[in-house]
Amino acid sequence: MTRRGWLLFVALGIIWGLPYLLIRVSVREISPELLVFIRTGGAALVLAPVAAARGELRPALERWRPILLYSVVELAVPWLLLFSAEKRLSSSVSGLLIATVPLFAAMLAWMSRSERVDAQGLVGLGVGIAGVAAIVGFDVRSSGLLDVFALFVTAFGYALGPWIFARHLARVPPLGAVALSFALCAVAYLPSTWFSLPHRALSASVVESLVTLTLVCTVGAFLIFPALIAEIGAMRATLVTYVNPAVAVLLGVGALQEHFGVATGIGFVLILAGCILASRPARDRQAVPRPLPPATEP
Repeated sequence: MTRRGWLLFVALGIIWGLPYLLIRVSVREISPELLVFIRTGGAALVLAPVAAARGELRPALERWRPILLYSVVELAVPWLLLFSAEKRLSSSVSGLLIATVPLFAAMLAWMSRSERVDAQGLVGLGVGIAGVAAIVGFDVRSSGLLDVFALFVTAFGYALGPWIFARHLARVPPLGAVALSFALCAVAYLPSTWFSLPHRALSASVVESLVTLTLVCTVGAFLIFPALIAEIGAMRATLVTYVNPAVAVLLGVGALQEHFGVATGIGFVLILAGCILASRPARDRQAVPRPLPPATEP
């Protein structure tokens, strides 16, 4: 890998691991609904004019129905559930549970018959589930089980979104599709902002978190991810998803003094090992790079 490739890889790994900390800070003072609106609305304001100037917004508008579906399963529902769960769960645990996305992606691929089930994949799923059980069983109280379920729905949405994009939006310019997706989500959440406006001025840390989430973790990630794919290839670029949870844990423990016990460490290793095994192609089939959607998570 070239020096530029390493720089892009490390940058994206940090950018996609950072949101869990920023979300945790933000939801202390604003509602999850308002956070979804600010993040999607801000990103739309930045990206939509650029997409329109490049002529990439009109093709997206012609495919608004699948983009609307993509927006629901990739942004509107997952982000609301994730932001709500982080009001109670730690950012590090949230990041580790969202790291199960490749497990859900593998199950979705098998269910849609785009890939077959082999022993390696089954072992990967089992190992990943064992990792989740270690974290949930030892680091999550019974009162937080509903939030854990919400994060699993979020992870499934993150896996389903790319599946929808690859099958129905592969010919749509990515910038136009993402800009329209953010705009649709922001419009949907606009009415809820009237009932969730903060009653006092936000602290500097929350304002900084909101700006960073919008400009760096959303807009910036969209710009870096395609550059990373162009530099090192689509399949190698997906390895960045295994860096994100480690960054989330380090930031949560270091910045917020969150608990990181033996069970969390074991669960972390098992989840990553399971994801790697489950997402690798079957041994008797040639690996075929899958179309990747625009970068919009977490």
